[in-house]
Amino acid sequence: MPDVANLLAFALIALGMVLTPGPNMIYLISRSISQGPVAGLVSLGGVALGFVFYMLCAALGITALVLAVPYAYDAIRFAGAIYLLWLAWQAVRPGGRSPFHLRDLPKDSPRKLFAMGFLTNLLNPKIASLYLSLLPQFIDPDVGNVLTQSLALGFTQIAISICVNAMIAVSAGSIAVFLAHHPTWAQIQRWLMGTVLAALAVKMLTDARR
Repeated sequence: MPDVANLLAFALIALGMVLTPGPNMIYLISRSISQGPVAGLVSLGGVALGFVFYMLCAALGITALVLAVPYAYDAIRFAGAIYLLWLAWQAVRPGGRSPFHLRDLPKDSPRKLFAMGFLTNLLNPKIASLYLSLLPQFIDPDVGNVLTQSLALGFTQIAISICVNAMIAVSAGSIAVFLAHHPTWAQIQRWLMGTVLAALAVKMLTDARR
């Protein structure tokens, strides 16, 4: 199992990233608003399968990388921090639009909803970077088996993402109506998430190499 401090820090990053608008959130919200909460939850099932796919691929690859390249942590740490800074900018940049913006979409079958959720996650650069750039730096070979730590961190991220996205899918319609009438709150949400991600990126850049 990973160190408790590493597990909590990674959980915080996972929470910050799932609350930051991205392809997964936009797809789930759009389906929930246009087709109802059930459609959003079916789509979330496909997204969850994509998480499992990434986790297994990354866990096996990270295990080989850590054992083969002693200085891989530094490169991964800097790449992850730069990506977090990019996400922070996307959250606060002028002209950004809330993912809860009301829109009309054609109705899709449950099978297509699930498949599109899966493909959306597979093609999501945010999730790819989470597993390939961010997750490895929270693994300490001195604590225990690298594969076990990778899986524990991966399942933590998946649990957080499913819980948060499920709540968003169920309440997307109500949130969209609220933010449409209170645009200031949408701006506050964007700046809050941008600040959290920027702070995490600075911490990653200043942390000493393990």
